[in-house]
Amino acid sequence: MSDFAAARRHMVAGQIRVHNVTDKRVQDAMFAIPREDFVPRAQHPHAYADLAIDGGEGRTLLRPRDFAKLVQAAEINAGDVVLDIACGRGYSTAVLARLADTVVGLEDNDAAVERATERLAAAGADNAVVVKGDLKAGVPDQGPFDVIFAGGAVDDVPQAWIDQLADGGRLAVFVRQGAVSRAMVYARAGDRIGDRAVFDGDPPLLPGFEREPGFVF
Repeated sequence: MSDFAAARRHMVAGQIRVHNVTDKRVQDAMFAIPREDFVPRAQHPHAYADLAIDGGEGRTLLRPRDFAKLVQAAEINAGDVVLDIACGRGYSTAVLARLADTVVGLEDNDAAVERATERLAAAGADNAVVVKGDLKAGVPDQGPFDVIFAGGAVDDVPQAWIDQLADGGRLAVFVRQGAVSRAMVYARAGDRIGDRAVFDGDPPLLPGFEREPGFVF
């Protein structure tokens, strides 16, 4: 077993299972995908550390524990169509592709789309595609989606994301609330949207998703 494979096994055993991620499909997906292939070379030594990894250009690989718990909370089924917002170099997309039928990764520039596409091809994720677009707008022409997953925290959830949920669909995202970020799952049932808080985490805020300051008189 390579050093990276051993580190991946330790990550699953020591960072994921112990934090009540009991879904074996999530555990297996995170063991199968080589996290080191989706981070800059300078970050390879930290690929399996218990921390968020700077992926460059405003994107971050979520801390393994935070990522796994949020994926589990989304309750992804084998037949689901998933939208992965701010997918960065494609790690989250690759993991989600092992759980769902189809995954659409979304990035906001051509270089990011090309880089993620290359890495997903190398990982054999042939049921995933990465497209370019406005992150806040989602991908309305390919929805509705059974699951929408966001790779970072936001101050406010864009209405466009809610609008693109299929009936029974789930949106899994960290929402910043004061000094902490709360993992939230929003679920559609007909015309109604419910929400539940799952756990607290510390992911970085996605650039451009800061709440605009209000006027002070």
